[in-house]
Amino acid sequence: MPKPTALLLWTDSPAPYLEAIQAAGLADRVQADALPRKEKPSPEQMARTEVLMAFGVPPGLLPAMPKLRWAQALTAGVEGWFALPDLPASLTLTCARGTHRESMPENILGALFYVAKPYAAAVENQKRQQWVAKMAQPLNGKTLGILGLGAIGEEVARLAGALGMRVIGTRRRPQPMAHVAEVLPPERTPEVLAQSDFLLLLLPATPQTDNFINAQRLAMMKPGAWLLNFGRGHLINDNDLIAAVGQKRIAGAVLDVFRQEPLPSEHPFWTTEDIIVLPHIGGPHPQRDKTVAKLFVENLGRYLEGKPLREVVDRQAGY
Repeated sequence: MPKPTALLLWTDSPAPYLEAIQAAGLADRVQADALPRKEKPSPEQMARTEVLMAFGVPPGLLPAMPKLRWAQALTAGVEGWFALPDLPASLTLTCARGTHRESMPENILGALFYVAKPYAAAVENQKRQQWVAKMAQPLNGKTLGILGLGAIGEEVARLAGALGMRVIGTRRRPQPMAHVAEVLPPERTPEVLAQSDFLLLLLPATPQTDNFINAQRLAMMKPGAWLLNFGRGHLINDNDLIAAVGQKRIAGAVLDVFRQEPLPSEHPFWTTEDIIVLPHIGGPHPQRDKTVAKLFVENLGRYLEGKPLREVVDRQAGY
């Protein structure tokens, strides 16, 4: 019988992953160690681990794991892995792309309702016992532009379409998508900016997308449009956005991701009118570990059988 594959689950919530391994009938084929995130793998664990599952790793760790062949990131974004100076070229890296599909589209929809409907104003008026009837703005008939039409964007498009919104967007490799009126290549981004009443950012963090939303592109946006960023904080030039909102070139922004998290208390986003700060709540949900475990165990079975893995990171593209 082949020797079990050494697996290290470097997470504070190993139970869903161990249960999924057991349910898939793979428990006898792996030697699974669970390790809290605050602890460092022992020399013995580093020497024998062939498969690693983790949110991220510190520099110097991966080269000290001679048998490591595959690393599963517990996040969709992998910029932290690419920032490592010693990421082995031979290491297969997979990510948790698509595992936010259950929660993030709902939270994005919530952001759309928040900025279009006067519920927040009504709550504030209630505190002052004031009856102020403010007109709700319809979403029906408005255009939602999505930069980064992946799995999450596809689900957002379905939900937005049910509200009567027109959805357009960009994708690295354009192809027809259900509920999306136009799928355009990235070089046609200006067309999306000009048409969108609401612009949703779902792009990954790469050198090409750093400061992607800058003064030039903000000036291309439809006057009175709202910007929603549920992608990565590095997509936006913070100062340019503050200027655009302050000068009323766009209506405002809902931001769920930032260059530095938690957002420093002195950052002007906190005090800029019509910039709404969310504490990175778009993706997490109570069942996320079970969702990621399903993907991981499917890949584990593929790995043990020598089959291609799902959600392999494209190093050239950066995600």
